[in-house]
Amino acid sequence: MEETTSSSQPAPPSAEQRPSAPPTAASPEPGAQPAAAPLIASARWADSDFGVTLKVAPTPAGRQAWGPLDADAAWQEVVTIAPDGDTPGMREQFDCHWTWARILEPDKPTWNLEPWRPVVAAEQMLAEGCNPGGPEV
Repeated sequence: MEETTSSSQPAPPSAEQRPSAPPTAASPEPGAQPAAAPLIASARWADSDFGVTLKVAPTPAGRQAWGPLDADAAWQEVVTIAPDGDTPGMREQFDCHWTWARILEPDKPTWNLEPWRPVVAAEQMLAEGCNPGGPEV
């Protein structure tokens, strides 16, 4: 999740760095509503040395939203802005950033999602700093 030009991968968060109670995917309570939109300020495509990247910038509200429906609402905003970003693995990268980057790097300006990255299990996604298959671009 750390921006770098080297090929080294950031270390996954240690047990001490991980929150004791991260947001869960539990069923929302009846009548639950997502946080007030917008949660995403922008989603724009850019080129990198490795391929294209979708640079997703959360709003201040998006950085603070932890409700059970907020990740889905934020992802819907991303695909509304950049419909061609809804490809295999992109939602999983987004979810990793939504859950962990907001905690570990709360001021990171953008979360970079790449369609060329492999689809991996959540554990590998976290172990590779939300950037499976290569360095962050």
